Amino acid sequence: MPGNSKSSEQERRSATGASSAGARGEAEDIAIIGGGIIGICAATLLCEAGRSVTVFDRTGICEETSSGNAAAFAFSDVLPLAHKGMIRQLPKWLADPLGPLTIPPAYLPKLLPWLIRFWRAGAARHHEASLAAQAGMMKLAEAEWMALLDRSGTRPMLRKDGSLEFYESEAEFRASLPGWAERERFGIGFRHVEGEEMAALQPGLSPRFVKGTFVPGWKTVADPKLLGKSIWAYAEKLGARFEHARVARIEADAKGASIVLADGSRRTAKTLLITAGAWSHLLARDLGDSIPLETERGYNTTLPVSAFDVKRQLIFSGHGFVITPLETGLRVGGAVELGGIERPPNFARSKAMLEKAKRFLPGLDPSGGREWMGFRPSLPDSLPVIGASRAPNVYYAFGHGHLGLTQSAATGRLIRDLVLGQTPPLDLAPFRPQRF
Repeated sequence: MPGNSKSSEQERRSATGASSAGARGEAEDIAIIGGGIIGICAATLLCEAGRSVTVFDRTGICEETSSGNAAAFAFSDVLPLAHKGMIRQLPKWLADPLGPLTIPPAYLPKLLPWLIRFWRAGAARHHEASLAAQAGMMKLAEAEWMALLDRSGTRPMLRKDGSLEFYESEAEFRASLPGWAERERFGIGFRHVEGEEMAALQPGLSPRFVKGTFVPGWKTVADPKLLGKSIWAYAEKLGARFEHARVARIEADAKGASIVLADGSRRTAKTLLITAGAWSHLLARDLGDSIPLETERGYNTTLPVSAFDVKRQLIFSGHGFVITPLETGLRVGGAVELGGIERPPNFARSKAMLEKAKRFLPGLDPSGGREWMGFRPSLPDSLPVIGASRAPNVYYAFGHGHLGLTQSAATGRLIRDLVLGQTPPLDLAPFRPQRF
C-alpha cells in the first residue's frame, strides 16, 4: 500500500518545513482547512492541476472522522436520509436510548430548527430533485474514485465483494422495496436473496433474518485511514504541504483570505477552501454564511480480524449499523446520535451494537475491540455544501454526512473545476451554500 509506512514521517516533515511561504509572510496559493478525506482529495486534484496547496489541520491527515468510518464506497446509496422513512421511524427509534437514532434530551431545543428543516426536506415535492442530485453525485464519485485510485497507485486497497442487507420479517422486506425500485431507475444492480443463497453469501448468520438484498457492485476499502494517508502520500509527491495547526478564525477580502491560528499567528492565501467537517459552519460564520450543519455522532468497535469470517459488508438497516471486514480488523458500527460536538462520547451505543452483532452472528468473538466515536457533518437535505462563499476567493466543501469517503473524490473534482474557472460536470445548484 503506497505511502503507509512513511505517512507519519511525511506529516512531521511537512509540519516543520512545509509552510515556509506562510512563515515568511508570503501568501499561499491555495490553503485548505481540514485534513480529512474531503480536504486531501481536493488538495490532490488541485496539485495534479499544477497548483500549490497547503493543508492545515489540528491533528493530522485523516486522523479524525475519516479514520474510523465504515470503509464503504456507497455509490448505490442514492436515497437522501430525509426520504428513507426516517421521519416515520423517529418515534420508535427515539423510544430506545440505544437504538439506531438518539437525541440527548438536553440537546433537543438546540436541534429543533435542524429537525424542522430535515422534516421539510423529506416532503414529496423535493423527492425527485434530491434523488437526481444524489444520483448524479454518486455517478461522478465512482468515476472519479476509480481514476484516482489508479493514478495514486492505491487500486489494491479496493474491495469488490458487494454488500448484503438483511430483513427480519416479510413486512420489513416489503417496506424496503420502493427504495430498491428507486435505485433500479438509476441502473443500480441488486438481487433479493433468501435461504441457502443468503447463507452462502454469509455463512453463520442467525436464522432470525428471513430475506436479504445483495448488491454486487457495492465496494469497500481495506482501511479508510490507510487509504487516506496513501492518497496524501501521492499528493505530497505532487508538492502538497501540511501544517499542523489549529485555526481560530478566518477573514477574507478581495485580495485573499487570512487564517488566524490559535497561537495568534497568521497565514494568508490567495484562495481558501474550508473542508473542516463538523466544524466548517463555525468558520463559515466568520464570513457571514449561516449554514445549518448538525453532527451525526457515529460509534463503532473494531474487533480483531479473527473475530468472525465476514465475507462482505453486512447491513442491518433495521438496527442502523453495519459490519465491515477490514484489512486491520472487523468494524461494527453506525447508528446516529444527534448531539453536537461538545458532549462526551456515549460508548454505551457502541456496546449495544456489539451485543446485537453477537446475536446476529452467533460465534462472533467480541473480545479485544477498540471503541471509537466520530462526527459526521450533516445538512438537513442530505446534500453537501459545495461552492463559493459570500466572501471572494473562499470555497466550501463539507456536510457530506455518512457519505464523506464515498463522495470525496467527486467533491475534489468539483472544487478543482470551480477554482480553475472550468465548467463542473454536475449542476451545482442543489449543493449551493446559499440554498438554505
